[in-house]
Amino acid sequence: MSAPLILGLETSCDETSAALVQDGRILGHVILSQDVHRVYGGVVPELAARAHLAVVDDVVRGALEEAEVSLDQVDAIGVTAGPGLIGALLVGVCWARAAAFALGKPVLPVHHMEAHLFAPSLEDAAARPPFIALLVSGGHTLLLHARKWGDYHLLGETRDDAAGEAYDKVARILDLPYPGGPQVERLSREGNPARHPFPRPMVRGSQDPHDPNHLDVSFSGLKTAVATQVARLREEGTLDQERAHVAAGFQAAVVDTLATKTLRAVSATGCRRVLLGGGVSANQGLRSELKRRLGPEGTLLTASPRLSLDNGAMVAQAAAFHLSRGGGESEPFSADAGLSFPGLSREPAVAAGG
Repeated sequence: MSAPLILGLETSCDETSAALVQDGRILGHVILSQDVHRVYGGVVPELAARAHLAVVDDVVRGALEEAEVSLDQVDAIGVTAGPGLIGALLVGVCWARAAAFALGKPVLPVHHMEAHLFAPSLEDAAARPPFIALLVSGGHTLLLHARKWGDYHLLGETRDDAAGEAYDKVARILDLPYPGGPQVERLSREGNPARHPFPRPMVRGSQDPHDPNHLDVSFSGLKTAVATQVARLREEGTLDQERAHVAAGFQAAVVDTLATKTLRAVSATGCRRVLLGGGVSANQGLRSELKRRLGPEGTLLTASPRLSLDNGAMVAQAAAFHLSRGGGESEPFSADAGLSFPGLSREPAVAAGG
């Protein structure tokens, strides 16, 4: 019997994406990003929902045509049900549930951040548990220990701003265009991080595994430090000359913080396989530093930049896993902006090898 053909649909923020995935192979994939938000310097939820509604049919049709299949050949539909912008999520969920009902096929709600865990496996068969996962996006920063698919142990998380959110806020402080993360990283390559050495939040050498701050992160204070420094430079009239150096200092602080916390998780669990996922995982500085610190005995698992961003293929891959476990709509579900991460526990980290 052939593997099921899964349609994955992603509409959690400002990308409308659909993909056809079968047995871990992407047969068709369309990602349509919304440029309208550049005018406002950030995602406007109402505009995002309207944009999804306007293009979702065309995006799905494009993915089906690329895969050279028809909608009635699909065996199941996976859709991002949360977390995300509630209006945007509702567009995808309503479309998926209506299509599944009309076809008489199962529909599976997918957690957006769990989908990011599955993205690297679409390009690398070795990208499967056990691993430590660092998930970094605009809305989330999570450290997990994945012993197997569906069995995740929360090791650390952000206390306030997510890493991607901090990048976007610093981009606005530096008068850089949206989306801010890539702009800050690009500008940082032209600067010297030593000129503006910003603090590493919640990173102290005296911390031990029993310290509640040992694996958590916080970026609100770092953002404030950047804002204070930029205000001073603006008052002095030197911001234009120092902008790249400020970006470099911020980038160095975020990368050092995330890498330090991740290597602490590696030490706590004994697992030297690290999966990097989420939109910020496309940051080349973060990838390089994690790979350097893991050394030749460690393994860094990543997706290509295209699959690091929000996309339908990762949703389909996650849905395929849940379908294999008997998933499928048994009772109605809806979009949930605060959807709980499935299979996530908060047990303390213990050495487990791998």
